[in-house]
Amino acid sequence: MGMLQRFESRLEQAVSGVFARAFRSAVQPVELAAALQREVDNSAQILSRDRRLAPNAFDIELSPLDSERLSPYSETLTRELITMLQDYAEQQHYVFAGPISIGFEQEDQLGTGRFRVRSHAAAEVEAAPRPQRTAAVQPARPTAGPRPQVVLEVNGSRHPVVDRLVLGRGTDADLRINDPGVSRRHAELRLEGPGDLVVEDLGSTNGTLVDGQRVDRSQLHDGATVRVGHTDLVVRIGWV
Repeated sequence: MGMLQRFESRLEQAVSGVFARAFRSAVQPVELAAALQREVDNSAQILSRDRRLAPNAFDIELSPLDSERLSPYSETLTRELITMLQDYAEQQHYVFAGPISIGFEQEDQLGTGRFRVRSHAAAEVEAAPRPQRTAAVQPARPTAGPRPQVVLEVNGSRHPVVDRLVLGRGTDADLRINDPGVSRRHAELRLEGPGDLVVEDLGSTNGTLVDGQRVDRSQLHDGATVRVGHTDLVVRIGWV
């Protein structure tokens, strides 16, 4: 029995007899499973001879009718699709940057039976639980004017830059990024003045890019995109 057939069998067992009635819509779950496999194949990036990085965040756009019919079973369907993708990745030697997520969205412009799959790699990001170093280096001073606030946006989360921040995959990084393309200590962001942010590569394997250009050290502006491995971090510099 092939992987898609096993997926259908597991899903039918999970929702019992209502499954067949619910999925008489033009879009069938096995079509979604096959489309996810194709999306992974088409989007995978080579890491080494026997390892490829696959996207782990998927959005499936459905027509209004298909969305309505699949909605009551979305939790079960999502669980089985994730299991299928994990099995497929193991078979094809794919690695994921983080946990697999699948979301369903209604797209009014799609006709019944039509759907779209979009994907991207979203590395799991975790700020290390350590005290801020600014207080020991530079005591806070009262000021009458606005104060700069520097924040990194990455994969839907925001992380403040107070003094300096080491990006990397290792346990000693201030912002840990679970991305196979990120070195253990990849790059450092450093405030050198109010709202004056620089990034410096720490001898990483794959380098650090700022707005698409590889850099050893670079000044960062509001809206700049820093890429480490396969992960983009957007710089936000505001005044409060």
